[in-house]
Amino acid sequence: MKIRRAVEADIEGINHLLCQVLKVHHQGRPDIFKDDTKKYTDKELLQIINDDTKPIFVAVDKDEKVLGYAFCVFMQHKNDNILTDIKTLYIDDLCVDETVRGLHIGQKLYAHVLNFAKEQGCYNLTLNVWSCNSNAIRFYEKCGLVPQKIGMEKIL
Repeated sequence: MKIRRAVEADIEGINHLLCQVLKVHHQGRPDIFKDDTKKYTDKELLQIINDDTKPIFVAVDKDEKVLGYAFCVFMQHKNDNILTDIKTLYIDDLCVDETVRGLHIGQKLYAHVLNFAKEQGCYNLTLNVWSCNSNAIRFYEKCGLVPQKIGMEKIL
């Protein structure tokens, strides 16, 4: 297995995993997440793949099959009234194919992203996780992440 930046040929494999993520979110929060769709069109995915401010990393096997991905976004609030100018790498989405979970692919993807963030001079690495996704919460805790802020809601 190797980890590299995503390319156009990875779109089909990325789409397969995006559907798996949506399924988890839809099962956990069907009031918020639609069923049987995907987060991005192929055109949007290609734009993201070609955008250096939004790197996507993929874990692939020897046949270049996508086993997992990490969508990332550089964030920085320069000259903000209240926030410092720190450079953050935000993990927008991280997924490992459900057929190969337990093989530490997610840990390797996370470590790759963490090293990339350090190389890019980032102050921190952040992400959001839905509270209904207890497996993801446990995974991120094992990776050493701690809560930065908590989103709360009241359904009306």
